[in-house]
Amino acid sequence: MKITVIGAGNMGGALIHGWAKSGKLAGLTIADKNEALLAQFKEQYPSITTTTDNAAAVKGADIVVVVVKPWLMPLVLDEIKPALELDKQIIVSDAANYTTDKLTEQLGTTGQYCYVIPNIAAEYSASMSFIAKGADTTEESLNKVKALYDLCGDTLVVTENLVGPGMMMASCGIAYVMRYIRAQMQAGCEMGFYPQQAKQIALQTMQGAVSLLKETGWHPEEAIDKVTTPGGVTIKGLNELDHSGFTSAVINSLKAGLK
Repeated sequence: MKITVIGAGNMGGALIHGWAKSGKLAGLTIADKNEALLAQFKEQYPSITTTTDNAAAVKGADIVVVVVKPWLMPLVLDEIKPALELDKQIIVSDAANYTTDKLTEQLGTTGQYCYVIPNIAAEYSASMSFIAKGADTTEESLNKVKALYDLCGDTLVVTENLVGPGMMMASCGIAYVMRYIRAQMQAGCEMGFYPQQAKQIALQTMQGAVSLLKETGWHPEEAIDKVTTPGGVTIKGLNELDHSGFTSAVINSLKAGLK
């Protein structure tokens, strides 16, 4: 497949790195107004085609992925609309809350549209991406988009109303996980570890928890029971989390962006 990515910022850049590293795309074109940024990608991945011309970039592409700020989407779509072949191409919005309905409203009713929210771990093939198709999008087109994002990690095909909650859990949620890791590091430093040691401990602990749940299929509470003994230190720490409103804080943080 020939892929065009419009927007090479944090999220677009993560996708570009992930797709380029996979080595499984016949052609990858990236468009951005930042020439210095394009030069960096070209130096790292010589086979990539780069351009500052968004309209030129979409010509001949099988899938066009638009990864710009939501407020820029109307401007970019107006720019590329005359060059699009909506009867042949799949158009993907990676902009938060820029749904397939908005693509249809701006580009036309006959397009193959998808709304996808990945996260920045796409660069390391570790994204959690949520994919929703438009009303007129075929299963074949959906499968092509899914195969593309599968190169960057796990994917979940959902109805469009669940992309927002998915974004809060995985895209915004990755920042919340980082905040927990930072807090664990701070606690480690307070208890006597150097910062890099505390970071190593926090990261390996997080990795261990993820690996354990993936390998066993356990519910988190099952794993918690394995390390929680009567009168032990683990239950004291868990109870302190509950007393501090940890669970409610996590739930409220994930729901906050949907208000």
